[in-house]
Amino acid sequence: MAGVPVSGPAFDPVARAFAPDAEGRAVRLRGWVLRSRSSGGILFVVLRDRTGHVQVTARRDAVGAAAFDAAEHVQVEGAISVEGTVAADARAPGGREVRATSIAVLDAGQPFPIFSEQTEEFLLDKRHLAIRSQEHVATFRVKAELLRALREFLDREEVLEVTPPILSGNAAEGGSEAFQIDYFGRPGYLSQTAQLYLEALIAPHERVYALTPSFRAEKSRTNRHLTEYLHLEVELAWTDLDGLIDFTERMIAESVRAVAERRPKELAALGRPPEELLALRRPFPRITYTEAIERLRAQGFRLEWGSDLGTAEERALTLESKEPLFVTRYPRAVKAFYMLQTPGDPRTVEAVDLLGPEGYHELVGASCRETDIDRLVERIGQIGARVEEYEWYLDLRRHGSVPHAGLGLGIERLLRWMLRREHIRETTPFPRTPARHTP
Repeated sequence: MAGVPVSGPAFDPVARAFAPDAEGRAVRLRGWVLRSRSSGGILFVVLRDRTGHVQVTARRDAVGAAAFDAAEHVQVEGAISVEGTVAADARAPGGREVRATSIAVLDAGQPFPIFSEQTEEFLLDKRHLAIRSQEHVATFRVKAELLRALREFLDREEVLEVTPPILSGNAAEGGSEAFQIDYFGRPGYLSQTAQLYLEALIAPHERVYALTPSFRAEKSRTNRHLTEYLHLEVELAWTDLDGLIDFTERMIAESVRAVAERRPKELAALGRPPEELLALRRPFPRITYTEAIERLRAQGFRLEWGSDLGTAEERALTLESKEPLFVTRYPRAVKAFYMLQTPGDPRTVEAVDLLGPEGYHELVGASCRETDIDRLVERIGQIGARVEEYEWYLDLRRHGSVPHAGLGLGIERLLRWMLRREHIRETTPFPRTPARHTP
């Protein structure tokens, strides 16, 4: 690599070769070798960068024997720079190629260990290399677009982004699913949710959100669970259950539509026609938990009222649907301690889950928050926690508490449905599961 220029005159993005006016123009490119072959003194290289890929054709007599021989030995994912002229060629990917006048090796690389028909475990062991695949590139472009669309929606709604901590002195939803750490001789926890801190922040700001990693110490070896995931959480003052459902519905519908409009090529390449996402319309259907139990019983499930809805039950409720489904007013006993008891019905809480279409399970969990201190103290005791650990949270009820509600959205779960991925680990670059925390 010594002496190889990486600065100087500006390099063009690969996409420049496909501009309407590019034919016949000189370009200067650099990037990684997607694949290559040589035949009869001609080297064909597919070169990629962040903007796309293009075929480069290098003739020995045009670039010189030494440069040709060096480039011929560059491995897949090796790095090169190229100068040449854009030309039309129907045989080339995209109908264009760059006919090289010079080619330089930046890093020839070693034989690339990723190729077809390898085991899933091997690909996970080599995830740091496997994420260079075109499928992963498209996935994470869509994910970035989704995050942008969600932030844009929240900005339009005048919801303020805030930065709650990831380390906490108490487990927000109970200790059994929290990762406990030694925090300088005291127990500490990796955040399961930012919610309690967001509730503190609604007093000065009224409408807040956070986009942070959350951690769950669940030994769930399913295709929809991660031990670390990206969590979008929103907290809204002066909001009841109907207002919360309306907000959630608009957020999902508008954000999904924005992604479909901006990333149609990537969606189509990943097996999700963008037209399907563009067809998503409000309002989404809504049923109560009690109605859900009745539907499931009619499908042959043996469920008692008060049972939580598991993977199979959630899947059955939306398997044949193209729309998300809201399920409201769950039993109090199966939900978190901070959820508001339904007025007139002590058995249920003002909670709602949004289940993904096509059997893709829960995407959003949301609820109105309990404002009665006595009920909160009772529920904290029922989950086996010490009230003293939540005194700061109870203070929020002592000093200007107002009706409020919030939601939590698992980014990877939403993306899994949007991209029709079989396993949630394909929606994050470096998945964390009970069996894996490397690379």
